[in-house]
Amino acid sequence: MAKNGLREFLETGVISAGRMRAVEENAAAFGLSSLLMMESAGRALADAVLAYNPSRVLVLCGRGNNGSDGMVAARYLQHLDAVDVVYLDCGSMTPEAAAQASLLQHSSVALHPVRCAADVEPLRRLFEETEIIIDAMLGTGASGAVREPLATLVTGANASPAPVVAVDIPTPGIWASRVISFHRPKAEGADVADIGIPIEAEIFCGPGDLTLVPARAPGAHKGAGGEVLVVGGGPYQGAPYIAAMGALRAGADIVRIASPAYIPMPDLIYERLEGDAVTKDHLETILRLVDRADVVVCGMGLGKASHGVVLAIAEAAERAVFDADALASPLPVAKETIYTPHAGEFARMTGTEPPADLVARGRCVKAAATTGTVLLKGPVDVVSDGARVRFNRTGTPAMTVGGTGDLLAGVAGALFCHLPAFETACVAAYASGNAGMRAAEERGCGMLATDMLDYIPEELFRRRAPE
Repeated sequence: MAKNGLREFLETGVISAGRMRAVEENAAAFGLSSLLMMESAGRALADAVLAYNPSRVLVLCGRGNNGSDGMVAARYLQHLDAVDVVYLDCGSMTPEAAAQASLLQHSSVALHPVRCAADVEPLRRLFEETEIIIDAMLGTGASGAVREPLATLVTGANASPAPVVAVDIPTPGIWASRVISFHRPKAEGADVADIGIPIEAEIFCGPGDLTLVPARAPGAHKGAGGEVLVVGGGPYQGAPYIAAMGALRAGADIVRIASPAYIPMPDLIYERLEGDAVTKDHLETILRLVDRADVVVCGMGLGKASHGVVLAIAEAAERAVFDADALASPLPVAKETIYTPHAGEFARMTGTEPPADLVARGRCVKAAATTGTVLLKGPVDVVSDGARVRFNRTGTPAMTVGGTGDLLAGVAGALFCHLPAFETACVAAYASGNAGMRAAEERGCGMLATDMLDYIPEELFRRRAPE
């Protein structure tokens, strides 16, 4: 696959801490370890400092990976007359910071561990004599007031005549002369250094996207996982139930099915709709359920005669996932909406056949995402909210079996209880594709959509322990 054409889908501007963690983890999955990225970042930081032509440098390091970048830079500056590294020596360091601190033990730098404000007082001369200060104390994940001894280090840096070069973002309260960010700016006005992250780590979904899935709080109560309403069935009976089980396996606590079709499944709450199809006669019941749900998943197995009901549901819903028969003109639009078409449904909802070429396909989906986020399913899924485009290549030809799209819609419904629409679509596509690949390892092309269900929670939650 030619990568140059995909560059147009790279995002620009300030990147959030959560998104940067996802990109870094995606890069690590390709083989670019965090230590390698840190090495590149530290080298770039050292080069920025050397542009000041200093002979004495003071590096202030925290316990996290921001501090690690400062420690790497210190190694690359050890040829100077004096490199002093002041680091926090209370509490545990990240594994990366511990590794860098160990390397500094064998480097030509002076190490000054501090545990409290009193430990900083004897170091006052370092702030007076240094020619430049590196602020690597707190990174993008920091929040709240700066505590001791970092607060005293901030005071010392501000009192020093030396310029301060901050890593990624300045520690709160510090007066930075320059900010160096890596890969993308973490704050407005920062200078950016490239650290060699592969393009696909940003524009393709990967394991890093799963870090966006929130952990369940230890004191969570029933319903904290969200309530999903699935509206479907009639001409086709099984589809809404596959979607509903997908929502349960993706973490929703309560899943209701409003359908004329009844399949006894004790984990689901069945809301009976009399007759053979969903009609406007059912709207009073359905809208009452829409009002209490966090997310509505609608369209699976409905047939063509229920579109007026779909439009009424969309008008009432805060958040909705529309799939299958709901993807017809006029397009339903909730306050926040995700559409999950395959190629034929995309053509039906937009009047445009999606191109085969991936770049052109990305542009086409982006142009179509005017009223919500579109997840175009295919050998490579394409997700866009009209501003961003992301691709997903997990999945298997065995997933052409009926029901896999219904399951994806249900998974998206559960995730949509907690995540924004675009992020929901990316995570749902990635996790569902992986679940299909794992099921196909055992079943091959005899795999059923329901075979994927047991793998969904493993894909979404196995890497997340409650905080």
